[in-house]
Formats: sequence, structure tokens, C-alpha cells
Amino acid sequence: MAAATRSAQWRLLVRAARNPDNGRMWHDMFQTGISYGEKTLRTILVYAAIVLLLRLAGKRELAQLNTLDLAVVLLLSNVVQNAVIGNDDSLAGGVYGAAVLIFVNSLFVRMQVYLTDRTPKFERWLEGTPSVLIRDGEIQRRTLRRLALRPTDVVASSRRQGAGHLRDVREMVLAPGGSMLVELKESEASADHSDVLAIRADLARIQERLDELLRRRGPQG
Repeated sequence: MAAATRSAQWRLLVRAARNPDNGRMWHDMFQTGISYGEKTLRTILVYAAIVLLLRLAGKRELAQLNTLDLAVVLLLSNVVQNAVIGNDDSLAGGVYGAAVLIFVNSLFVRMQVYLTDRTPKFERWLEGTPSVLIRDGEIQRRTLRRLALRPTDVVASSRRQGAGHLRDVREMVLAPGGSMLVELKESEASADHSDVLAIRADLARIQERLDELLRRRGPQG
């Protein structure tokens, strides 16, 4: 009985292996619908187009995402998907496209570092320049309007970085990469590790002087 069962299972495996649909499945997985050259060109062009569009959109798109921005980001990949893959849904084509995208991005970053070291204007063109959002406790409303930023969002970001009030902020800058950097006034700045070490050193010197005075007064007592 066991031998008959194994024989039946073996016949089923042989039939499945001979099934022409299995051959088509493997063929569809590894046979790309377009040439690798076309897929490479499509990936590079779409990558360059997205970088250009984000540069034209400004630093605000990198600084924060509101509801509308989130909807754009979620739809962006679906919008450009067909432009990248073309008439191809194979596994090999997808892996190849991902490899090309990672390679192009790595090459682009290295070229950016190389060119910015030799041509500062290239960095300003590609990344832009910092924008001052708050100066001496006053919101730069013209800059906020130009960047389409809301004052409430800017104030909330400054508070997350240690500012209790606008008057505590000496300068707040929106960096080209989208980060908001806050410089507090000296009277409001929090102590960092170096400040703590300096205070400890001062206390140690004061303690040494007190010990020395006590030793001098000891014999007199």
C-alpha cells in the first residue's frame, strides 16, 4: 500500500514537471519584456526627472509632509512605475531595475560630492541656499510665504528643538536638505556636555583652593 502511494505521488510530480504551464511560468519570471538597454535608459531618465522636480518644488517638500504632500508621495511611485518598467513585469527585470537605480543614485551622490568640492556654484544650483525663517525672535513672513510654510509649523519645530518662545530664538534656518536648524540666544541655550565638563573643572579648582585654605588654617587652630 505504501509503495503504491509513493508511486502515485511520483507520477503526480512527473506530470507537474511536464506541465507546459510551469515552463511558461519560469520563462515569464526571467524573460524581460523589453531590452536591458531600454530599461537602463528608462530608469536613469525617470530618476533624473524626479530629482529635477523635487529641486523645483523647493525645500518645503523635504522639510515636512502635510496631508496633500503625503498623497503626492504615495501616488508618485505608481505614476512613474510604467515609465520605468515599460512592457515588463518579470522578476529579472524588476531586480535589474532596482540594481540600476541604486547604482545611479550612488554614482550621482559621488559626482555631487566631487563637483561641489571644485565648483561651489554647482551645490547652490542643485541643493539651493539656506533660508532664514526666524531672526531675533521675529518670523520672516515673506520667506515663509515664498516657501509655502505655515507659521504654526515653524513655531512647533522651534519648540521641539528647545525654544520655549519665539524670543528665545536667535536664528532658525531651513537648510537645503530640508532640516530646520535652530540657534538659541545665549541666555536660553541649554548646557551641552562640554559646558558640564567646564563647570565640573571649575568646581574641582574651587574645592582644591578650599582644601588648601583648610590645611593652612589647621595648624593655626
